Amino acid sequence: MGDIDMEPQIDHTLDLRTFIKPFSLLKVTQVFRSAKKGEIIQILTENSKIKDDLFKILPSSSYHLIGITEDGSGCRILFRRT
Repeated sequence: MGDIDMEPQIDHTLDLRTFIKPFSLLKVTQVFRSAKKGEIIQILTENSKIKDDLFKILPSSSYHLIGITEDGSGCRILFRRT
């Protein structure tokens, strides 16, 4: 996956940096259910640990992982709804 080279148009942004983990995962599932096919979802977190949980709760057929970037301020994950 690696870094995100081209900046896609973001349809939904979830800033989970201030959420408690169970609530953040609930919010992600709600947004994925409401997103239309082809829409881009950006998730911002304090660290990349949540990505493992995201991959567990989201059916692999519901998204395409565009990329993951990490820096000192957190983690950015981009998905395309399928």
